[in-house]
Amino acid sequence: MVRTGAFNYINVLQTGLDASWTRNSVIANNIANADTPGYKRKDVQFEDYLMNEIGFTDSLDDEVAGADLDALTATTYTEYDDVSYRIDGNNVDIDTESAELAKNQIRYYTMLDSVTQEFSRLKSVVKTAG
Repeated sequence: MVRTGAFNYINVLQTGLDASWTRNSVIANNIANADTPGYKRKDVQFEDYLMNEIGFTDSLDDEVAGADLDALTATTYTEYDDVSYRIDGNNVDIDTESAELAKNQIRYYTMLDSVTQEFSRLKSVVKTAG
């Protein structure tokens, strides 16, 4: 991460991309273990951390500039470890995982596009200044 004001949005987007990448791996692992007896679905918590850092004032610029990037780390947890959909103790629903994977891919590519736009803005500023 680059610790300068010009890259505030890019840095926050990078943490979101990292979280989305982690979530993709976790979902893939859930799908791979859909038939494993006793396996419990895992998920990633990130959005709550992001909302705690950003989203409480009227100025997004100020929130992003003041965000503690170290607090924006995705964590993996076991979801509903006391719930099972099947008699073998597994609680993975392949349809849910497929939908979550599609949603996560859309989220990832949207953030990636936002990073590209931020770099285009910076490039335009440098080109104009030079």
